Amino acid sequence: MLFHKNRRNSMSTKSILILFGIIFIVFIGLKVWEFHWPSINIILDGQRLHMLVANTSDHRFQGLSNRHSLSQYDGMLFVFPSSGLHGIVMRHMDFSLDIVWVENGKIVYIKQNLRPDNRSESQLIVYKPSNPANAVLELPAGWVSIHGTKIGDRVVDAP
Repeated sequence: MLFHKNRRNSMSTKSILILFGIIFIVFIGLKVWEFHWPSINIILDGQRLHMLVANTSDHRFQGLSNRHSLSQYDGMLFVFPSSGLHGIVMRHMDFSLDIVWVENGKIVYIKQNLRPDNRSESQLIVYKPSNPANAVLELPAGWVSIHGTKIGDRVVDAP
């Protein structure tokens, strides 16, 4: 009887250790996933653009802050869960941007050549559209002018 009781305790200890191991692996996996930035190809003004996607609140807050360049990307696409007057700031930026607000694939507002803003959080300039949008494109400064991008133009997923 004593032998069986110890065996049962040993089995439950193993089960608990296995369960904690699984929880630990899942936790680490979720933490690693936070650093994953998805990407997408879009077409704007006949140009195929490879964009980083900010589709979580953490990614939307971070945006392109603390990056020295766009690297292999053409810009960033911010996707919001609903339409609104979503503000953009140039927090901790190292380069200027053109900002394009989009509602259901149609450009509704544009701000060009926004410069980095290294003021304190409470003093940052917040750029907001005049019309609701459910997405925002951040593009290299000058892109809008070079390509003739205007309100009403369409943004579509690239095949």
